[in-house]
Amino acid sequence: MASSTTSPISLSSPSSSTLVDAKAAPRHTASSQCVTLPTLPPPPPAAVHSQTTSRAARTTAYCRKIARNVMAMATGEVTTAEVATTELPEFVKTIQKTWEKVEDKYAVTSLAVAGAVGLWASAGVVAALDKLPVVPGFLEVVGIGYTGVFVYNNLVYKPDREALIQKVKDTYKEILGTN
Repeated sequence: MASSTTSPISLSSPSSSTLVDAKAAPRHTASSQCVTLPTLPPPPPAAVHSQTTSRAARTTAYCRKIARNVMAMATGEVTTAEVATTELPEFVKTIQKTWEKVEDKYAVTSLAVAGAVGLWASAGVVAALDKLPVVPGFLEVVGIGYTGVFVYNNLVYKPDREALIQKVKDTYKEILGTN
């Protein structure tokens, strides 16, 4: 049933290939070598669609950027991306200093994991409640009602607003300590 015809696909012989066998080539471990990547062909002429040209230009620019990074890593140079990542923002330094001051790191880590698991579980409960037919609308009405009561009790009159602000400041000082 199957005929033995020749396939139109031709395979190139290993001798005409441009790849080099890693076993055949000796490796130099003592000296740094620069590896250059082949460049991409120039973008198609402007008569072709402009979107194709801009895509090709972006691809060429990206490939050149990658080639520069590869050459820099091969020669041991420091790239600008590495320099930018080594400088830490101020809040990261603050977090590191605070973490170094913590005495019971095990307890803090356990609380963080428990908080993450609790958040994940509550998200699951909310997703399950959201699938019920009447419950989401009812909970939305309850939330709007509670928001109205909170605004009326704490934000409408000036003495109530000042009391709420003072309570928030006291809670803030209690959590962070008096400075």
